Amino acid sequence: MKVTLEKVHGSMNTFYMVEGLERNDYAELAMQLCDRDTSVDGLLVILPSQTAHAKIRVFNRDGSEASMCGNGLRCVARYVCEKEGIREAVIETMKADLKVKKEETLTDGIEMYSVEISPISFRLEDLPMEYAELEEMILQPISEISEEILFSAVAVPNPHLIGIVPEEIQKDSTHQHFWAEKFNGQNAYFADGVNVSYVTKLEQGIFVRTFERGVGFTNACGTAMTASALISCIAGIVPFGEVTVYNPGGMVKCTVTETAGAYQLLLTGNATRISSHEYQWEKESQESDFLSSRKFEEQQQYEKFINGISGIVDQFA
Repeated sequence: MKVTLEKVHGSMNTFYMVEGLERNDYAELAMQLCDRDTSVDGLLVILPSQTAHAKIRVFNRDGSEASMCGNGLRCVARYVCEKEGIREAVIETMKADLKVKKEETLTDGIEMYSVEISPISFRLEDLPMEYAELEEMILQPISEISEEILFSAVAVPNPHLIGIVPEEIQKDSTHQHFWAEKFNGQNAYFADGVNVSYVTKLEQGIFVRTFERGVGFTNACGTAMTASALISCIAGIVPFGEVTVYNPGGMVKCTVTETAGAYQLLLTGNATRISSHEYQWEKESQESDFLSSRKFEEQQQYEKFINGISGIVDQFA
């Protein structure tokens, strides 16, 4: 079967994207594509919705399905808004229908979209996580890891374990890699694995590096950056409001507000089209292949943007 794909990214969290109908083998397509192109983190599937403008399903490199993807949602938001000729839409995700909006394009032609990140839960059972019979973990050490690093667990709705670390630990990813792999293998804490992010305060905001469940280290994870901004606000590292979040793939803005004890999260960043492709998709991987490809010029503009903030990002490379 021939399918049309777009290769897209938000903060260099890169995906193939396809529009289609519900079927039970998109995980196989995701693994096929990721096997052929190691630069991508997974597959975004755009489907019809009974409750929203469209529905998104997200498949990781290993074929597992994520509840949501903030960077991918921005790319789907752009696709839907441009197709429908609108500036705002609602996209159905696994846990909630979320508002998305086209924002002002950056001066160098980078298309920007904001997406709602919800629902939010601090209950460990919602990750799920089991630790010391706790119901929540907010800014607490995990003694097996470190008495100095304060960890927080939050589902948005993807499960995240977020540690606030000094520069020296952020610059060397060995520590994070060891514990992230442990928590995504056989372990007593996270039955379904977890996204592990390390956060470091910057003069201009925060820097976040994420080991993503089902992917590994990624250039950026939208829900992780937003959850990290939330925890950083709660910890007093940055004030509530708009938080600048740097990552290995670039930079986004996360807006964190609190109303009557409830938090609202908004993620704003690029939605960049890299290329379009015709792909022959067969059940047997060896019979599948790319038939044609066409590059867009948007990536060149994004790389110019990255060069402008490289001094901040490179210090943690």
